[in-house]
Amino acid sequence: MKIIFRFFSLLLVFQTTVLLAQEANISNSDIASGVIYEANIRQYSEEGTFNAFTKDLPVLRDLGVKVIWLMPVNPISTTKSKGPLGSYYAVSDYKKVNPEFGTADDFRALVNKAHELGIYIILDWVPGHTGWDHVWIKEHPDFYLKNDKGEIIDPINHATGKSWGWTDVADLNYDNKKMQKAMTNAMKYWIEEFDIDGYRVDQAYAVPQSFFDKTFKALRSLKPIFLLAETDIEHPGGIELVSKFDASYHSGNYFLNQIAQGKMTVTELESHFKSVMEKHKDENILLNYTSTHDVNSWQGTSAELYGDAYNMLTAFTYIFPGMPLIYSGQEYELNKRLLFFEKDDFPKKNGETMTLLKQLGKLKNNNDALTAGNGRAAYESMNGFVKMNHGKENQIFAFKRSSQNNTIVFVANMSKNYAQFTMNYNGTFTAFPSGKNKMLSDSYEYVMKPWEYWILLK
Repeated sequence: MKIIFRFFSLLLVFQTTVLLAQEANISNSDIASGVIYEANIRQYSEEGTFNAFTKDLPVLRDLGVKVIWLMPVNPISTTKSKGPLGSYYAVSDYKKVNPEFGTADDFRALVNKAHELGIYIILDWVPGHTGWDHVWIKEHPDFYLKNDKGEIIDPINHATGKSWGWTDVADLNYDNKKMQKAMTNAMKYWIEEFDIDGYRVDQAYAVPQSFFDKTFKALRSLKPIFLLAETDIEHPGGIELVSKFDASYHSGNYFLNQIAQGKMTVTELESHFKSVMEKHKDENILLNYTSTHDVNSWQGTSAELYGDAYNMLTAFTYIFPGMPLIYSGQEYELNKRLLFFEKDDFPKKNGETMTLLKQLGKLKNNNDALTAGNGRAAYESMNGFVKMNHGKENQIFAFKRSSQNNTIVFVANMSKNYAQFTMNYNGTFTAFPSGKNKMLSDSYEYVMKPWEYWILLK
């Protein structure tokens, strides 16, 4: 009797495990309606550990987050390292976790908890170079690029022939097929051993496309995955490279910063985004963001970059076609440049931004007029309907997203001055998030405050 009971108990565990594994497979609908969160484990908490971050996963779920991009979790090289703790991008072992963050079991628990909450985990992968402590340096020096003296080199800017200054890393040689195979096996390892859901590929533009063709086929044979490229159509390979990934960067945050600083017109901003969308296929999702680890540490805080325009531009990244991104701490009013090569953290105090991101995340998750990717909701510029009073340069960016079931109109004053305008458009809407009725009419004259925006639902 005990044997029979144990058999059925094991069968139940097996069936539950299979069911959970099935539920952990990322789907097109998750990507279409999801928010992505970039997690900087070292700086996310005072502890700087996987376990501390895992505790806050329910908070991220409530922000509408469907995908978490973890900055590199591998051990960091100490040879030639920068700063007290070194760069996450100077990897010393592709198949281990950084003990600074916790154990492999801690990482596995993070992934499992995320899956329980309907959140998927992708790892930041660094395929272009390793740290100088990496085992390949001694065991496979032929895996690396060398100078005329036969010395392994750090990455070179091919436009100038000089070092980028990334002296803490050694440049890999993609002419070496054994290295490519070892890299592919390392990427398969994290899916097979920890059930992660994909990768954000660092400097994807610096790796031969033939490598991605073979490797992505191998990875996708294991399970459905999500692949984000640090590249855009301006980098070598352009749209052909971008099309190999599910999502990619573009230079949108630079243009949003220029708008906030009053250094660009709405017409120029719209022209940029129109060009980007025309060059991408619907399935090539754009990453919309105001901050990332690079932006925050090297360019400035949201307050420095966007000032009073920040809330409006944040809303823009959710409503405009693409996938909105939150960087660690933005939800908690992050007001500092996080240190990159040493320990740092930030206070977790809920404020206006947390409320705004929860509202926008819920809208993104549940309104099919905001879907991204294959079959994404339609986009239509409405700037041609706007007429500024007093002959001023257009301050209003207006567009419409629509599906069979829903319509969303976004109207924003993208300037530090009051805007007076008429709009050759008629309709009755529900204002978000207030729920109040809002009528658009070609017989009205509108006045918008600096950086004011409307999200109108129908």
